[in-house]
Amino acid sequence: MNTLKGIFVPNIVPYTQEGRINEDELRRIIQWLGQKGVTGFYPNGSMGEFIRLSYEERKQVVRIVSEEAGGRPILAGAAEPNVDLVLEMCAYCADLGCRAVSITGPYYYKLTQESIEQYFRDIAAQSPIDIVVYNIPAFANEISVPVLKRLALDCPRIIGTKDTSRDMPRYQQVLHEIKSQRPDFSVLIGWEELLCPALFMGGDGGTLSSAGVVPEVIMKIYDSARAGDWAASKQAQFKLLDLFSLMVNAPNFPEGFRLGYQLRGFETGRARFPLAPVEVERMGEIRGRMACVLAECGFPEAAAACRAATATAATGDQDNLSRIDIESIVRDVMRSF
Repeated sequence: MNTLKGIFVPNIVPYTQEGRINEDELRRIIQWLGQKGVTGFYPNGSMGEFIRLSYEERKQVVRIVSEEAGGRPILAGAAEPNVDLVLEMCAYCADLGCRAVSITGPYYYKLTQESIEQYFRDIAAQSPIDIVVYNIPAFANEISVPVLKRLALDCPRIIGTKDTSRDMPRYQQVLHEIKSQRPDFSVLIGWEELLCPALFMGGDGGTLSSAGVVPEVIMKIYDSARAGDWAASKQAQFKLLDLFSLMVNAPNFPEGFRLGYQLRGFETGRARFPLAPVEVERMGEIRGRMACVLAECGFPEAAAACRAATATAATGDQDNLSRIDIESIVRDVMRSF
């Protein structure tokens, strides 16, 4: 069995002015990412806001991505709320020719590790497509390393894991305990700040949200690491940090990444979750800072937005300075009486 390797992009879902999926723009995004040389695609992940889409819309997204993938492998999200729907989505993705599906631990209800293990065993026994176990404890029940190890060693259908816990010791433990016994088991990282270290320790790649905004940088980290050029990989990793911090810490994930797509020239539409007025204002400030980071990294399409943001900031500073000067003059005059 071939190990799942490389960079799989969790794309956003662009919306029309009416709030429906913008199919044409989604196709354009997937085509562009393919031209940038990404390994494959990861529709219906957290970045794609799958939880805010209807079941039929999730199927629509996978279909569109599969039609535009150009032969690149697809790791499709299939984190449905119960076993029956998970298996239904697995069958749908298999029919479309996806390489595998990614399934989180059960979400909303807190479950025991015994129940989580049985959940994956039941799915693996019936799935017509390979499975990547997705550990994302911020949004779903965590899958312990002992449970993951038993699943990996007992269930041939489970071919890998994606880890978005930010827990590098855990990631290394998975490599040490599972990959040593099952070398074809794929271990992917889901957190940009850890991509270079994960590859250095023997990881197989990642599904990284930033790859949809700066695929050039993410592929530089990956390709340099695979070639053994760790200095170049590390340099690109450091270049990514400022941009990733702005995107991931913006209000209401994944809105910061949506700004990134806009700065690269895509019409993303409004999110399906509202921003408060103060957040809209803050997002404008973040957009300007992101534009300047992108411009400094050599992406010319962001340069105009950077210049506009810089000019606005300078005008604001001048206005503040003028107000301070006037207030100072008024105080001096009042003291003279």
